[in-house]
Amino acid sequence: MKLVSASASPFVRKVCVLLHETGQTDDVEMVAVKTSPVATAPDARDANPLGKIPALIREDGRPIFDSRVICRYLDARAKGGLYPEDRLWDVLTLEAMADGIMDAAVLITYEGRLRAPEQQDSTWLDAQWAKVTQALDAIEKDWRDDLNAPRNMGQFALGCALGYLDFRHAARNWRDGRPVLADWFETVSNLESMQSTAPRD
Repeated sequence: MKLVSASASPFVRKVCVLLHETGQTDDVEMVAVKTSPVATAPDARDANPLGKIPALIREDGRPIFDSRVICRYLDARAKGGLYPEDRLWDVLTLEAMADGIMDAAVLITYEGRLRAPEQQDSTWLDAQWAKVTQALDAIEKDWRDDLNAPRNMGQFALGCALGYLDFRHAARNWRDGRPVLADWFETVSNLESMQSTAPRD
């Protein structure tokens, strides 16, 4: 199999963490691309008509895409148990919330990289960051039991989201006022699967 990917993407990192956790890293060849919403890499477009990464090209040549779809597929393939049936809807909801944090944070990054300073919309940027902070506040307040549950993909997705905030938006200091989440992330960050997939440019 081949994974169309970029080392800085938190969505790609999610998949890579799952590959490590389920012992499938040797089964997937990484196809690194440089891509953006305004300059789509050919490999990304060929694997996904939307031009987004990651995309997984399976052994039969057929691609699947969206990190949540890929993670479910790879977990099922390895019988990894990162989507436990007895807690499935909570795990999927936490993963969706983490993906929403990533979406907003990536859009902030693109606004800064792809638009000239005089074209950037501070109201829009603030609205994206508000999505991040609202989700983090909700997790800090209402998802503590889920953070301490047996390892699952919702947690790993959240770890990748927080890692991306450190990577691209450290100055915004997401830890401020969220001690539970900060302590949890410190522990999760020390896992081998997280250490070996740390984002880089």
